[in-house]
Amino acid sequence: MDRGALDVRGRKRLVTPVSISEQDRTVMEKYALQNAVLHKGKAEVGAVVSKVLGETPALRAVAKDVARVAAEVVKAVNAMSSQSQEELLKEKYPEVSQTHEKKEGRVGLPPLEGAEKGKVVVRLPPEPSGYMHIGHAMAGTINAVYKEQYEGKLWLRFEDTNPRKVQKRYYESFRKGYTWLGIKWDYEKNVSADVELLYEHIQDLLEAGSAYACDCPLDTVKKLRFDGRACEHRGQAVDKNLALWDEMLAKKHKEGTYVIRLKGDMSSLDYSLRDPNIARIIDFPHPLTGDKFSVWPTYDFEVVVEDQVCGVTHILRSSEFHVGLQELIRKLLGFPAISVKQFSRFNFKGTPVQKRLLRPLVEEKLVTGWDDPRMPTIEGVVRRGILPEAIRQFTIQVGYTQSEHTFDWSLLFSVNRKVLDPFTKRFYFVPDPVRLIVEGAPDKVATIPFHPLEKLGERRIKTSGQFLVPSSDVSGMKEGQVFRLMELYNVRLVSKGLDGSATGTYAGDELVQDTRKLQWVTPDGSEGVEVMEPSVLYREDGTFNAESMNVRLGLAESAFGTVQPGGIVQFPRYGFVRLDAPGRCVLTHN
Repeated sequence: MDRGALDVRGRKRLVTPVSISEQDRTVMEKYALQNAVLHKGKAEVGAVVSKVLGETPALRAVAKDVARVAAEVVKAVNAMSSQSQEELLKEKYPEVSQTHEKKEGRVGLPPLEGAEKGKVVVRLPPEPSGYMHIGHAMAGTINAVYKEQYEGKLWLRFEDTNPRKVQKRYYESFRKGYTWLGIKWDYEKNVSADVELLYEHIQDLLEAGSAYACDCPLDTVKKLRFDGRACEHRGQAVDKNLALWDEMLAKKHKEGTYVIRLKGDMSSLDYSLRDPNIARIIDFPHPLTGDKFSVWPTYDFEVVVEDQVCGVTHILRSSEFHVGLQELIRKLLGFPAISVKQFSRFNFKGTPVQKRLLRPLVEEKLVTGWDDPRMPTIEGVVRRGILPEAIRQFTIQVGYTQSEHTFDWSLLFSVNRKVLDPFTKRFYFVPDPVRLIVEGAPDKVATIPFHPLEKLGERRIKTSGQFLVPSSDVSGMKEGQVFRLMELYNVRLVSKGLDGSATGTYAGDELVQDTRKLQWVTPDGSEGVEVMEPSVLYREDGTFNAESMNVRLGLAESAFGTVQPGGIVQFPRYGFVRLDAPGRCVLTHN
């Protein structure tokens, strides 16, 4: 395979601006190769830029630099043969390599390759560095469904080897989130409890000459890695490396000095294989282990060891992880291969799940907190009124693919509506109310069921010709038009006042087809309610949507007072809502 064209051209001609990282360039290369394979060997710059900005909206601020770098990456890719492009794509980016062969449909979970009933072990491996979000929920659901299907075992394993990021509240967020989803795990552990075991495996690599201690400045390491050249420490004697390792463990070196680097392949087109760090000094107390350890293994190293310790047979995870690096570590440690299935992140339109995009919204108070119903966190999703069963059904329906895909929230809402509908009571709600007087109306007691089909009970409401109805309904009607007060009687509109109020006359009880139906409450049988109406956080251009939360004021019938906080009901002709607190609801969806 002719790899030289991409590697040499990339190093000699590409000048990466400070704002664009090596990881960003790798993403450009991935999409350039994918696009080239899809279009007979010729990638298009615009398509690559679109993919990159879609995956990393923060780069929109330097879009011109992205376009310039992408143009050079595309030029290098297009200089390769079609065969080389396909081979490199499959080897380096297997998560997208199949998209040109067959368009995958999202039609459910396929059989698990090589799985036998009773022998499957999968894992939920969250890093407790942020709150659990809907992407974690869907990935967790996939693992849980396979565990159930194959009568296997499931680990909840917290990948907590970066003490600067982890916090106790995040552990609890995942525990509560998975429990809320109905996911039952068989075992639980914190990787931070295995640090000394991880040290043993790092020492094994040092003794085997497969790793070394390095104190090169970070800028030097980056430059050498970019140029594909090894540093002076790569050839150090094993005894020297072991002595420095002992000093690191004895806390004789400060953070930012020595790291342990794996001997990878400095000429590899996969930058993650160019002598990556596998352990570093972090002088910061861990929330669980305190100051006991100051040397912490990196994620890519510890996850390989822990999968072996836990007996994991199948890894199902999103595609941002370094498959090649973890496979190299696994090989050097002498561990058997594990079946790995990667899939694209579960993205939702206008609502990123990346902490780097969500945290500023919280810090700048653009949202009320991590549990804001606009947020994709599980806490936010719960407040929004999305049910666990809806997430499970939606995940199974859409399945998973290796190609990037962004879902519209309406798809999940549709599933949620079907789950909610059979057991959700209906209550009348009048947004932006105006007064309606019905002349000649008989005094009546309306007996109204809480559900049109299911037996969920009923309520009785006394009426005497005075009502409050939605202002939008009144403003949209003409004098003389007949409408119906739901479950009550017909009214002919006589006049409308300057204040939006209306007067009508009683027009009989008989149900007339195609007649406009209005919700209503009585003046002495209603209570004030405000409804938060959340929308997407980001517009299509990547900017924050300042209109992402609207508050609707209205009146609900008095029977609504029996609903407890957390309860979900439907306001007919308005939508499903969840009672967030007394007098305050969140619109789940229409």
